[in-house]
Amino acid sequence: MEYVPRERVRLLTGVLSVVSLAVVFAAAGGRIPPSSVPAAPEWVIDVIPLVNAVISAVAIGTITVGWRAIRRGRIERHRVTMLASFGLFAGFLALYLYRLTVTGGPQPFPGPDAVYQFVYLPLLAIHIFLAIVCIPLLYYVLLLAASRPVTEIPQTSHARIGRVAATLWLISFSLGIVVFVLLHGVY
Repeated sequence: MEYVPRERVRLLTGVLSVVSLAVVFAAAGGRIPPSSVPAAPEWVIDVIPLVNAVISAVAIGTITVGWRAIRRGRIERHRVTMLASFGLFAGFLALYLYRLTVTGGPQPFPGPDAVYQFVYLPLLAIHIFLAIVCIPLLYYVLLLAASRPVTEIPQTSHARIGRVAATLWLISFSLGIVVFVLLHGVY
């Protein structure tokens, strides 16, 4: 297996993070024209939030299994589940950004103003903040793992940063499900 050059891990983390966040903010800010993405039937657009909630729940499971696997020394299972978790995150993000682009922005909260101000907005803000913080952390631990043989990974900050990333990732995915329930279940 060919590895990412070790001296490029931080640089690649920075570049990937900036590009990823620029795309996210462009979509959230309505800067990507809807004509730049393929059209989909209305029912597809409507089902994306549910699909993303399911993806989030599955990702919570894969992150948890991956975390438990590495604690038990099952490196290959950890690798597979964490790559699956990252794939789920990428799928979630692609669907979310697609929906934002097609609909022109975030969905308005349909519930009472008090719930919006004191429950929904704080939960959404924490969810978004953690998701933003996770992006460079995830790239960093993935690139660290890709840049070294398995035997050298314990000498890196992969485990330390990975624990932080996994914790924040779990919280962010969980809050995303709560936001979905508030938007589509409760109200």
